[in-house]
Amino acid sequence: MRTIHSEKHRLRAPQTELSGGRLVRPFECPERVEHILSRIAQTGLGPVEPPVAHGLGPARAIHAPDYLDFLATVWERWRAAGHEGEAIPTVWPSRRMGRRGAPQAIDGALGWYALAGETAISSGTWEAAQAAADVAVTAADLVLGGARSAFALCRPPGHHAAQDMYGGYCFLNNAAIAAQRMREAGAERVALLDVDFHHGNGTQAIFEDRADVLFLSLHGDPAQEFPHFLGGADETGVGAGEGFTVNYPLPPGTGYAAWAEALEDALGRVAAFGADALIVSLGVDTFRGDPISSFRLESDDFADYGRRIARPGLPTLFVMEGGYAVAEIGVNVVNVLTGFEGS
Repeated sequence: MRTIHSEKHRLRAPQTELSGGRLVRPFECPERVEHILSRIAQTGLGPVEPPVAHGLGPARAIHAPDYLDFLATVWERWRAAGHEGEAIPTVWPSRRMGRRGAPQAIDGALGWYALAGETAISSGTWEAAQAAADVAVTAADLVLGGARSAFALCRPPGHHAAQDMYGGYCFLNNAAIAAQRMREAGAERVALLDVDFHHGNGTQAIFEDRADVLFLSLHGDPAQEFPHFLGGADETGVGAGEGFTVNYPLPPGTGYAAWAEALEDALGRVAAFGADALIVSLGVDTFRGDPISSFRLESDDFADYGRRIARPGLPTLFVMEGGYAVAEIGVNVVNVLTGFEGS
């Protein structure tokens, strides 16, 4: 399996995250990628290649123009306002606010476009996000060109990013951009399976009114887990997209047997949908040792579910999302990929 990866991910190196009432070093850190690359080399998974630069065209097909303008200028605007630390929102247009649109002041604009306050923006964030989108598009093109599978080693991740919102460490929705790329290249139906511990709220928001992309997500129950406000089983799509969103909210402490049962149901729905291609939002924070999740999967389980994902026989693109147990992340990611490849 070919892996697409950009060294520009290193440009995304924030120093602060709000967690448990403290400012800590972010869980989403550059070391995550280094552990994955090391394991790819150890196992001989396949070549690691740089992405092709695609510009903003693919991102514009998913994200709102004003949001992209915000991402392109936020750091410079933050510094120009005299702020010395990293850009973190402190106010939001919640419920009975937000009638005026994005404020001119950068402090207000941050809250307008942010879905949460844990994700700091720093120098290099925008460049790294663009490179991650290039990684996803380049890997999608490999699959479109006839490869059975490819791995987009994206960083920063993307599944929390909606049309015009960032947060949960995500800025551009890499998997959604890849799905749209496949649609525009002629795939009539694309299934997007999110196996990250946290609900892919951004991906759901992007595709919930469409019938050409089936979105399925296995995740921690939003009543208990981030991002809290989306991901219920009763959310099944809107308008033309009714029936093409499928959520599997699972309780804290979920082990592999229950998780795999949900996966089998999801794969059955993928088959019934008649997908031409499958995109997997690959978060491995379902691991029992992950610091910010509550599922109980073991490393061997990741290889097993890689084999299960291979069974439908679809051209498959894996797009990297979360996973924060840095010591084990490489093993768990590559277990999924080698499980798939060995089937």
